[in-house]
Amino acid sequence: MQPVGRTAYQGTLADRTPQAGPRRRQLDTAYAGRVTVIPEGRKLLRLEVRNAQTPIEKKPAWIKTRARMGPQYQELQSLVKSEGLHTVCQEAGCPNIYECWEDREATFLIGGDQCTRRCDFCQIDTGKPADFDADEPRRVAESVQKMDLRYATITGVARDDLPDGGAWLYAETVRQIHQMLPGTGVELLIPDFDADPDQLAEVFGSRPEVLAHNIETVPRIFKRIRPGFRYQRSLDVITAAREDGLVTKSNLILGMGERIDEVVEAMQDLHGAGCDLLTITQYLRPSARHHPVERWVDPQEFVDLAAAAEELGFVGVLSGPLVRSSYRAGRLYQQAIAARATA
Repeated sequence: MQPVGRTAYQGTLADRTPQAGPRRRQLDTAYAGRVTVIPEGRKLLRLEVRNAQTPIEKKPAWIKTRARMGPQYQELQSLVKSEGLHTVCQEAGCPNIYECWEDREATFLIGGDQCTRRCDFCQIDTGKPADFDADEPRRVAESVQKMDLRYATITGVARDDLPDGGAWLYAETVRQIHQMLPGTGVELLIPDFDADPDQLAEVFGSRPEVLAHNIETVPRIFKRIRPGFRYQRSLDVITAAREDGLVTKSNLILGMGERIDEVVEAMQDLHGAGCDLLTITQYLRPSARHHPVERWVDPQEFVDLAAAAEELGFVGVLSGPLVRSSYRAGRLYQQAIAARATA
């Protein structure tokens, strides 16, 4: 696929210099109580105040979804409410909950609600994480069991405060689910664990059906969007998982200042690193303190990028404005298994 509209995306809103003066001081006051609190707080305060100078963007007509409440969804909704269960699907207000729950799929967050790293698109707060909870894997597995899920995605926060980076927590959650429900598939969406071989070995050894690590954006803006991560290191994690025999997956978010030709190059990097499955989505800004939406990507671009990804050799691709990295995850996994069976 030839790069589409390359010249149209050379400039980005993020390149503009923040305003100074009285308006800046007003925003300092308005957002002082809602910014991320970590040792680098002053730097983050400046970043979040700068972000807040751009009002929340109005969504285009195609950023919408219809509630289709089928019988499986209604059953799970009733069960989750009566049992007091918690899923990312509900708490994050995911637009795809109706489809995923109808497929008996759901996503769970482990490690607490505070992350030790900050990504400029992520709604999870950065700060001091909760105390280590060794019983969490069992509770998550029991939730998966009560919901009788066919496929569960487990994601979590970065836990750089722990000696093993939280590797045991991720791995044990997979082991507990497999023990309680041998027929349930588990997808593990992990941080990079600084590409530490021992930590990755712990995680890979739990043998999730899919090992996902999202690069999210392109090299040129990666450091600005994900300052706690490194682009090449993320690719190295995917390569290590693939070499260990796992099905691998990653995600790209569009609308944060990337150019379309850079997206194609990032897809090439991912495929070269051994990535099997790919999701591509539109960035939706969680709040005024997060990175502004640089552009609303036309739905046809998602179609074109999906075709380009398939041509590159990805065995499963989902690309669209409302796709999320765990969307229809079980179906993508089945595509990977089918591809390996015929390879």
